[in-house]
Amino acid sequence: MKLVLASTSAYRRELLQRFGLPFDVARPDIDESPLPDETPWATAERLAVEKAHAVAGQFEDALIIGSDQVAYMDTARFGKPGTTERAVAQLKSMSGRTVIFHTALAVLNTRTGHVQLDAVPTEVRFRTLSDAEIVRYVDKERPLDCAGSAKSEGLGITLLDALRGDDPNALVGLPLIALARMLRNEGLALP
Repeated sequence: MKLVLASTSAYRRELLQRFGLPFDVARPDIDESPLPDETPWATAERLAVEKAHAVAGQFEDALIIGSDQVAYMDTARFGKPGTTERAVAQLKSMSGRTVIFHTALAVLNTRTGHVQLDAVPTEVRFRTLSDAEIVRYVDKERPLDCAGSAKSEGLGITLLDALRGDDPNALVGLPLIALARMLRNEGLALP
């Protein structure tokens, strides 16, 4: 079966390459806004499934991978900042606090219509950051396309006190341990 990543994220594409399997990439064109009164984890899980379904019509015999991540703390959600100013504001609000990055993963088998869904939360404790540290970090790494404005796989790791979760790849955007299990469930040989 063809393997398809329903994402234009360079980070997810890079992670999936670790499996050494050929795969296609397709852009899921969906509205990623949360529904009224929807919890952050429910948003991530719904969007992972919607992303897989959004591209499924393009592939008859494929395993479609959809993934979504929502970062949140209390009632605040942290999306991709898009601008330097928003990245700085996000990091200031997270300084000295713990943020949950809830990464959902869906695998849709277009042959059977079966969907597997899993989610991997990661607790990220930011150290207390000075304004100067935040500005230097944002200027150096430009994390404008990352939920929560920090790249743990890069210089962003220096902003943190601790990480807690089942798969460090989940924080980057694609839980590879869960994905390997799901692909094996569909009959793919890994390794």
